Amino acid sequence: MAGSVANQGDSIRRSHGLTICCNVEQLYMFEEPSINGPREVKDTPAPAGTGTAAMQADESMTLAQSGKEAAEVYFLPDIEGEVRPNAPTGRAKSVQGKTVTADGASCGGDKGRAELGSLLNRIEQDGENLERQYRQVLRQDQTLTRKLVSFQANKSRSIYRWYKYKEGFSAELVEYFLTRYDIPKGRVLDPFAGSGTTLFAATALGFDAEGVELLPIGQAIIDTKQRIDEGLTSNHLAILAQWANCSPWDRIIASEPIPELRITRGAYPQDTAAEMSRYLAHVNNESDPVRSILRFALLCILESISYTRKDGQYLRWDHRAGRQRGLKQFDKGRIVPFKEAIQAKLREIVSDLTLPASQPDLFYEEEPDKGAIVLHRGSCLEILPSVPAKSHDCIITSPPYCNRYDYTRTYALELALLGVTEKALSEYRQSMLSCTVENRAKDLIGMCDAWKLPISCAESHELLSTIVAFLNLQGELGLLNNSGIPRMIKGYFYEMACVVYECHRILKPGGVLIMVNDNVRYAGVSIPVDLILSDFARTLGFAVESILVLPDGKGNSSQQMGAHGRDSLRKCVYVWRVLE
Repeated sequence: MAGSVANQGDSIRRSHGLTICCNVEQLYMFEEPSINGPREVKDTPAPAGTGTAAMQADESMTLAQSGKEAAEVYFLPDIEGEVRPNAPTGRAKSVQGKTVTADGASCGGDKGRAELGSLLNRIEQDGENLERQYRQVLRQDQTLTRKLVSFQANKSRSIYRWYKYKEGFSAELVEYFLTRYDIPKGRVLDPFAGSGTTLFAATALGFDAEGVELLPIGQAIIDTKQRIDEGLTSNHLAILAQWANCSPWDRIIASEPIPELRITRGAYPQDTAAEMSRYLAHVNNESDPVRSILRFALLCILESISYTRKDGQYLRWDHRAGRQRGLKQFDKGRIVPFKEAIQAKLREIVSDLTLPASQPDLFYEEEPDKGAIVLHRGSCLEILPSVPAKSHDCIITSPPYCNRYDYTRTYALELALLGVTEKALSEYRQSMLSCTVENRAKDLIGMCDAWKLPISCAESHELLSTIVAFLNLQGELGLLNNSGIPRMIKGYFYEMACVVYECHRILKPGGVLIMVNDNVRYAGVSIPVDLILSDFARTLGFAVESILVLPDGKGNSSQQMGAHGRDSLRKCVYVWRVLE
């Protein structure tokens, strides 16, 4: 189906960061959700027999379908966050009361097509106007490689490499911006702290750093590294080396149950689970900080020893787990035996801790006294309003992208081991910035009365309003693969407007905010997140100094490229400054 559209290149109009279908008939072909109707996402287990690969790791993701037809539909993860359906062609189905043929030839009638066409024209016009306003600050920066603006550069950095937090950026990026913009020694804030890269890179340069992190996995990584920073004795290192080389858990009978969530049951081979249980039991015999480091080392290897792989919206399950559903089998390759994985990780930790202290790699020449770290545990929407005004010199952060990635699912193995319950998992999901279709609308005014201003800023934004209207109409016509997408998009930008407002309030005059973020695409329209958020920032008092574009844009999935061409999405670093 996508191929037939791709062959008609003149039906696609691309400009100003937007990809728009000129022919609304073909737009229906792009976004036909499936012959069986749109996907639902619920908090209850999926019924047996629903054939979708998207359910490999989370049985709560269900389809409104059953019987023979269910086996004919499967979902593939889309790199922009959509899970796009592949379905048989040649038959007509009813979608939310509207007739849709499998080739997308008819849907919603002339009135719906006309309304969509009108909204698409408005999106393009508003996008062109917005791009003209920021053309002078949109510039490509050859220094900002994808390796630098991701976790990849951390793979070769001692300590930072221990836990692969793939959504984070590199320590080098923090060092680069703190020196490039000559930030005065003072306080740095990261309201989406993740694994703490901003905090540790900034304090290594002599800044004090403050972070906000919601999920216990990020908190655990930061806590462990802080304990290590407080100092380990030679005896502590000797005990860790013994664990790395002698596997003392092999000699005990005692075991400790592995904490599970519903979506992590059966995640490990039987032998691996048995060794993990003995390891956890023996770890309890050690005292801190050794005990904390040993448990942290286990967190670092869970994915490699399990049947799962992190895949954005969910955990993808290897067929050997026996719980995969759908037509397409997934093989993650070699599953590393427990002893091999944990010993390698412990040796890496011991090696990094016994090496002479090194200076930051590229952008700093002398090693100053380390600054202090303060970590706030919770949602930044709840914590930022309590941070004193004009108290920080710089903010360096990367919020969750508006791409439907659900960190409570992708980090479910780690969260389970840390003792997170089913109820707590659901609460974390709803407390996150709205970046998944399961996020319900938040009472932002109830959270902070001062947010009437940023909410008004978001409500009055023409391009955002038109995009939300377009997606809402898509949903009404049954053309979205999930009806929660418009709510997620609206929630994301409204919440980000409040975050931008708080960041402006918290920064000192002349203070700089540096933010890494990606543009996204839904229903054939590329959403210029960079321009919309920068427009919010300017309205709320920032000067938009630069929108630095990575030279290699974000790639697209095969489905997106087939339907919308090979135009890449901008990945940017925004630089905003509080006016003096």
